[in-house]
Amino acid sequence: MFIVIEGPNGVGKTTIAGRLADRLRHDTGRPVHLTTEPTRTRLGELLREAEAVIHGRALALAIAADRTAHVEDEIIPALDAGAIVISDRYVQSSLVLQRVDAVDLREIWSYNRYVLQPTVSLYLIDDPQVIAARLAARHRLTRLEATGSPERELRLYDQAFDFLHRQSWHQAKIDCRNRNPEQVVSAALDTLTPCSPDAPRPDTLTPCCRS
Repeated sequence: MFIVIEGPNGVGKTTIAGRLADRLRHDTGRPVHLTTEPTRTRLGELLREAEAVIHGRALALAIAADRTAHVEDEIIPALDAGAIVISDRYVQSSLVLQRVDAVDLREIWSYNRYVLQPTVSLYLIDDPQVIAARLAARHRLTRLEATGSPERELRLYDQAFDFLHRQSWHQAKIDCRNRNPEQVVSAALDTLTPCSPDAPRPDTLTPCCRS
């Protein structure tokens, strides 16, 4: 199972991805491989450092290259080894953040359309004011964090959700408002449990996707 955690900057993706990994390890007894984008490879780290100076199409292409290597060199081998894979950011982040950087959505998709489709993508949503307060508490913002806004990113994530729905991607939205991280993780696990009275054991979880 390949799970993607998505949502605007400051919504809590990294926290939820980590706690979801812990819960799945406990509940399924299976290995869980937690990863992120940009990757922690030399290319990914270079992109993290260069985001302040690389813009638009150049950045979109570089991110897509990092993602392609991520899938081929890390995600697929982990899946083949029997692990559940959870990625903090994936294609949706490009469909949002590269649009903040003035790249057309269909152009971004053309760079990413052949990557591995996740089992399910979970979009975290929260009150824009709550997200803005978290970003304001950070010591430093990236260029794209400073350029965008929670309201705009939430709107663009809705558009990315609709776009990928038309591409038959499996997706669900998780409302984080007035929920602590453990409650958000429980809501995420609910989306991975079949919507039937004959639900299988935790080690055979499959997505129950809500568009």
